[in-house]
Amino acid sequence: MKKIAVYPGSFDPITNGHVDIIERGSRMFDELIVLVAYNPTKKSLFTVEDRLAMITEVIKNYKNVRADCFSGLLVDYAKNAGANVLLRGLRALSDFEYEFQLALINRRLNRDVETVFMMTGYKWFYTSSTIINEAASFGGSVEGLVPEIVDRKLKEKYKK
Repeated sequence: MKKIAVYPGSFDPITNGHVDIIERGSRMFDELIVLVAYNPTKKSLFTVEDRLAMITEVIKNYKNVRADCFSGLLVDYAKNAGANVLLRGLRALSDFEYEFQLALINRRLNRDVETVFMMTGYKWFYTSSTIINEAASFGGSVEGLVPEIVDRKLKEKYKK
């Protein structure tokens, strides 16, 4: 059976911590879907289309990785995609409680879908989209913390 995993997140924007999880996840699974989870009640810096375009650029060299977006229950998306794994990245202990709650509700909603936690590389423990956005908004350099395309898009966004 083909092992398909879904790596969901807002990816607003995608960071090198996310890329670390994607790279390692691509070696663990036959197919990895980077899923931009669209939440219309959440204010985002980049549109879903912008985030998908940036992710698509970042993953272009991974033959078994693709990007998609979805609004709704994650386990429904996974089932429709034929995925049996939800891949979740953990940075620090503070992430675990929230991620554990999500894993439990997803398990209750669909017992055929497992959640796999992966620790991000040590260089990215304290990197988050929120911190990246805040630093960039005040003119701080985020070079090396995000893919080049994201660095350019952040600079364009905050020039205005």
